[in-house]
Amino acid sequence: MALLRSIVHALWMLVTVIPWGIIMVVASIRIRGNPLYWMAARWLGWAVDGARLILGIRVRVSGMENLPQGETSAAILLVKHQSTFETFLMPTLMPHPLAYVFKKELLYVPFFGWAMGRLDMIHIDRSQRNEAFAKVVAQGKALLARGVWIIMFPEGTRIPRGQQGTYKTGGTRLAVETGAPVIPIAVTSAKCWPRKAFIKHPGVVDVSIGKPIPSAGRDPTELMKEVETWIEAEMRRLDPDAYR
Repeated sequence: MALLRSIVHALWMLVTVIPWGIIMVVASIRIRGNPLYWMAARWLGWAVDGARLILGIRVRVSGMENLPQGETSAAILLVKHQSTFETFLMPTLMPHPLAYVFKKELLYVPFFGWAMGRLDMIHIDRSQRNEAFAKVVAQGKALLARGVWIIMFPEGTRIPRGQQGTYKTGGTRLAVETGAPVIPIAVTSAKCWPRKAFIKHPGVVDVSIGKPIPSAGRDPTELMKEVETWIEAEMRRLDPDAYR
């Protein structure tokens, strides 16, 4: 049954992403900024709704009250990364547009990548580290000033359930440079949508949003250690079976 559900959901994603990608590219000729972003978020909502209705994956969120208030309030979201699911989910939860920091190779993915390329995202060349970070800071400052929140996965890649990756300081370096607070977020997506797995399973994905951590005057390494400590402790609270 799980295999059949996973096949149906994959087909749902495929048949919806093609027209969506085309519509996004065409619409971007005349529409820019937040309206175009919310058009994109609508398809992500379809993907999450499909996961709920087809795969039986439900989402339980806590800590929404911790998010900064105000139309132009700044925030940098630092999120635990276990699967593709949270990349789809986060824009459907957040009250502000999000700008992902991602490798430029994703722009070449048919339809999905083409649509992402029309949005206000930060795509970087990982082989050019210094230039890449300078681009992140420059674009990040401009986006944060407009009320767009930056989202990053500090472990850099999807981490198997019950494991911990190396937390890189790019997100906290950006926070210190811009003065924006960081918001740590724990996500137990691998319980239902494992890393690099085609077959998904029904269940509950917990999303826990931590309190904002000020970045002014902080050391990026020390700040990331605080983020890492909170996220990993929260992961063990939310999914204790995975860390025995």
